[in-house]
Amino acid sequence: MCEIKYHVKLPIFVARQWIRHRTANVNEYSGRYSILDNEFYVPAAEHLAAQATTNRQGRGEVLEGPAARQVLDLLRAEAERAYRGYAELLNEDASGAPLDPTRPGLARELARINLSLGFYTQWYWKIDLHNLMQFLSLRADPHAQYEIRAYAEAMLQILKRWVPMTYAAFLEYRMNAALISATGLKVIRRLTAGQEVTQQGSGLSPREWRELMALLGRELVD
Repeated sequence: MCEIKYHVKLPIFVARQWIRHRTANVNEYSGRYSILDNEFYVPAAEHLAAQATTNRQGRGEVLEGPAARQVLDLLRAEAERAYRGYAELLNEDASGAPLDPTRPGLARELARINLSLGFYTQWYWKIDLHNLMQFLSLRADPHAQYEIRAYAEAMLQILKRWVPMTYAAFLEYRMNAALISATGLKVIRRLTAGQEVTQQGSGLSPREWRELMALLGRELVD
């Protein structure tokens, strides 16, 4: 069996998504024993977007101008404030020396509560090849959240160097292929027979219809 171990640094909110894949061994850097780094994630301006109106888990239109600057300033200011509070609670510098000898610091396992989901954590993540490809098929998908997709795309390049023949087959039969429902297949057969098919007469939900039309590269027919 092929296995691989990654050393990953990632924002905590990305780690929350990542850890849902319960098919690997994970050893996370401990904030109970060490002082966490003053390093946090702020999205690039092109990745700032409003909530999508048709997808509760997705992003909509990109924020621009003053609205984007306000969001970036707020994210950065809140992260800096949080780390200042964390350092004050600890009352120690990176070497463990007290900042204020007249008072005790809070335990590290409690002080870390003050940090937000944008701060980075690290872990070693060991997984077998089969489950790695399952992970990548979901997280490198264009519909995945950008931040975790960026990691998945980098991991795809590692997969390519590690097992090039398996990588090529993975792209051919999984990543660049499509799984179509029985109802969706019936719609495709009707379309190739020259029939006019609408969403209402297709047996597909609006979401399924949109996804199938996007897959086929066709204009939506109401």
